[in-house]
Amino acid sequence: MTGLSRRGFIGTGAGGMALLGAAAVSGRAAAAAISEAPTVTDGTMRPPLAPTSGTDYQPVVTLNGWTLPWRMRGDWKEFHLVAEPVVRELSPGMKANLWGYNGQSPGPTIEAVEGDKVRIFVTNRLPEATAVHWHGQTLPNGMDGVVGLTQPGIPPGKTFVYEFILRRSGTFMYHPHADEMVQMAMGMMGFFVVHPRDPAERRVDRDFVWLLNAFDIEAGSYVPKVNTMTDFNLWGFNSRVFPGIDPIVVRQGDRVRLRVGNLTMTNHPIHVHGVDFRVTGTDGGWVDPRASWPEVSVDIAVGQMRAIEFVADVPGDWAVHCHKSHHTMNAMGHTVKTYIGVDMRKTAKAIQRIAPGYMPMGSNGMGAMANMEMPIPENTLPMMGGDGPFGSVEMGGMFTVMKVRPGLAPGDYADPGWYRHPEGTVAHEWTGDVPGSAEAPGTPAAGEKPAAFRVVDPRRRSAAAGGMEH
Repeated sequence: MTGLSRRGFIGTGAGGMALLGAAAVSGRAAAAAISEAPTVTDGTMRPPLAPTSGTDYQPVVTLNGWTLPWRMRGDWKEFHLVAEPVVRELSPGMKANLWGYNGQSPGPTIEAVEGDKVRIFVTNRLPEATAVHWHGQTLPNGMDGVVGLTQPGIPPGKTFVYEFILRRSGTFMYHPHADEMVQMAMGMMGFFVVHPRDPAERRVDRDFVWLLNAFDIEAGSYVPKVNTMTDFNLWGFNSRVFPGIDPIVVRQGDRVRLRVGNLTMTNHPIHVHGVDFRVTGTDGGWVDPRASWPEVSVDIAVGQMRAIEFVADVPGDWAVHCHKSHHTMNAMGHTVKTYIGVDMRKTAKAIQRIAPGYMPMGSNGMGAMANMEMPIPENTLPMMGGDGPFGSVEMGGMFTVMKVRPGLAPGDYADPGWYRHPEGTVAHEWTGDVPGSAEAPGTPAAGEKPAAFRVVDPRRRSAAAGGMEH
């Protein structure tokens, strides 16, 4: 551990973190110079790693994740990534066999400073060759990480080294450009944050990061179906699905930044309740403050990243989610029939005679499903669920809660529990008189029948009338 960054690194074996020894290296650095590779195997969010020397910056917080420690060797900042099979708990009750980095999917967040010289060792413990593309970084062509085009693939059991200078600050990612339909579908990705050289530039009080994920995992299975193109059934933040996603804990009055990256197969409109935010950055760079724009939902297309900022001035538990309705569900059965408005009582009794335990679904909507204790296959999640202060939260997938509280300590990210609403500030049942509705123009008078509409068989329309029957 000698020479490893002192920024609060936990140490061997503590909190699920361990160290990987050096492996054979292909590149200019000798094997003896490889930095040790920490690994984390659980989904507990680690505290941000604040710098203790060099340029100051506000470190980021990775939802259900952590920041990769580094060490200085001369004027190079060294990191070590290990591409390997991992087991990720998507939410309590379900685990997935994925591919990732350093024990997790997504891999650990890399943080550095504009102008830093970084040396990143990548050890391959996968069964096939891989490489790492540094999404959005400006660097020498041979360090760009495209197998067959800019470099040979990293064979299983080998270590390659990437060396480049961080030319600009901003919000970036890393991911393979090698058999990417498989490798990214299996969860290989990670965040890369480059802080400004000037500590005062773009400074915020709390800075959160996460990547968007999509998996197609059949009920009772553990491995994603990598050939799926559009029919995914699990949507997550940092390979976690609600209710297993960390809350975003914020002190009232803090200036907050949320950075989100999308490596799924579709766009995601991320909606933040309770605040008016401005879009301040993309993976192409920071947006000039005069050109930033206000939103309450920001659409993030495939391969894009967005940074948004706001002041958290209203306390409460505020929802943060994708606004595509199916993306706030878990393990959906896309072939389930729609029975809304259909009385299934007689049919259910007939089916139960040959399939005891059968329960009809959806005659009155799906909301009650969150409270039903129906048997499901092992290692499978219900479509929605997670208890809130007023009962079941009928959401899943890409959904979490931003908890804004007064009086939190600057470095306090612990879950403060559910918000206690001041008396008289919660929507409630009304038992008094209900005012009548204003009538829309053209509304029939009392006792008058509305105009009747006639069903017309299109096969009998008059050709002489230009296809219209009068």
